[in-house]
Formats: sequence, structure tokens, C-alpha cells
Amino acid sequence: MKILIETPTWLGDAVMTTPAIENIMETYPHAKLIIFGSFVSTKLFLKHPNVEKIIIDDSKKEGNRYINLYKLAKLVGSVKMAFSFRKNITSKFFLFFVNTQKKYIYQRYTREEVHQVIRYNDFINKSLNIESKANRLKIYIDGKKEKNAKLLLGLNPGATYGSAKRWYPEEFAKVAIKLASKYDIIIFGGPDETDIAQDIEEALKKANISNFQNFAGKTSIEELVKNISKLNLFITNDSGPMHIAATFSVPTVSIFGPTRHIETHQWMNPQEMIIRRKMVCSPCMKRTCPLKHHECMKLISAEDVLERLKNN
Repeated sequence: MKILIETPTWLGDAVMTTPAIENIMETYPHAKLIIFGSFVSTKLFLKHPNVEKIIIDDSKKEGNRYINLYKLAKLVGSVKMAFSFRKNITSKFFLFFVNTQKKYIYQRYTREEVHQVIRYNDFINKSLNIESKANRLKIYIDGKKEKNAKLLLGLNPGATYGSAKRWYPEEFAKVAIKLASKYDIIIFGGPDETDIAQDIEEALKKANISNFQNFAGKTSIEELVKNISKLNLFITNDSGPMHIAATFSVPTVSIFGPTRHIETHQWMNPQEMIIRRKMVCSPCMKRTCPLKHHECMKLISAEDVLERLKNN
């Protein structure tokens, strides 16, 4: 029995589907999975024991996207059922050409403000007519969690969605400088976030802090997952790496500005510390601040983070 799963495009959303996917496997424990999605999101499933094939959605690269999607659908082969955790027109087009009689496309079942993990799990429950609970996030990795000679602090100043979700590099640096005597430091970031990671690096150097590594733009998704799993403390914006940290119950300071923290904070991580400012204009859900002041992030200081850590 084979099941096709189309993952969300964004890394964090893909992580939040994992309880729902585990419930599919609980219902069909001997099924083999075919994962279809973006290069980034599909990397989360490389070590999943039930994954038989991964197909990257590269339909945007060259030529006609819809012809490309048709060809990718034919690569899937025959499957018992297909689930898409996306709800756009290209997903519907792709699934139309997949060889299966049972096709399910994600939809929201309530307008209430609930966590995205619950929304994804409700989609599976409705599709399969089951009543499963959304349990912990799950990413399979090789080996056991390694112990470090010294405590590790991770800093994640980026957020792929847009600048409105990003706290300021100088504030990340201030926190790191205060904690450097206790922790070795890792700076995370994607290929497009090397500038802000470099800003933190320069601030640390000026403060004569040398026990840090800057991994921004230098690691694969698999390496990102392993590195985050080793952390003793993580300070991060609302982002994909934040949800990876939740998977491994890493103590996390999650900094929220324009996004709905009720829907996208860390799922089932009792060691999460949310810091946000209540603003009339937030959550605006915009990629950049529409009012040009960005006070939902500017009003959060390094002292706020340090005080929260002190009182936690």
C-alpha cells in the first residue's frame, strides 16, 4: 500500500504536519509513503522509516509549470490515496493527474484561533474518519542526541517569511554577550540571512567573544536539524528552526511580532518562553511592517529576554 503526501512549502509548516502524518501511519502502519514538496520541506522526511520515495517539486524552474506538474504526477505511480497539506490551485492540478481514487486536499474546518498542528490533524481526521489526537512533532534523525562538553546556545535571527518577523541582530548579540560565559554560541541562518548573522558575529568580536560559530548559509537542512537537536537554549524568531527546536524539546525563547502566536508557537514544548508586545496593529500577518515603525519588534529588548531567562 502506497500513500502520497504533498507537504507545505515552508519548513515550519512542514514540521507542524508531522503529528498528522504520524497518525496516518498509525492508521496504516504498513504503508509506504511518497513525499512530494519543496526541496526544503521534503528534507525533513529523509530518515522517516516508511518513506519509499521523495519527489521534489521543481515545477517552477523552467518551461510551463503545469506541464511540469503533470510530469511529476506521473512519477508518483499508482497510490492507494493522496493527501495534500496545501490548498492552492497547483496542488489541485497536480493531484488531478495522480493515479489514485482517494484524494484529499487540506482545508480549515473552523474559524476559531487554534494551533496549526490541530488544523492539520483535523484535516486527517476528517479525511480518514478517525479521531486521533495531535501528539508531539516528529523528525527522524540518525543516532542519539549528543552531549556537549559545554552548554550550547543557538541564535536564529532570520525568518524566511519576511523582515517583519525578524528581531534585531544587535539585540540577539547583546543577549549572546551576556550568556557567553555560560554557553558556546551557534548562529543559524539560511543563504539569504548571512548579512544579519554577520552583524551578530561582528558584535561578538567587538566584545571579545570568541566561543561562537557562524553557520548561516553553510548547512543543509539535515545538518540544521542535528545542530538544533543538540542545543541547550535557543533564541529565535517565529520560523522553521523554532519548530524544529520544539521537536526536540529544546528550551526556547520565541520572539513574536506580526504573527499569531496562538496558531504558530511551539507545539507541545513545555520549555518554550514566548516574548511579544501587545499592539493594536498586531498580528498584522504582513511580510514587512505596513506602518513602517515595526514597534512589535522594536519594543522588545535584550533585557526582556535576559529577564525572562532569569525568572524561568
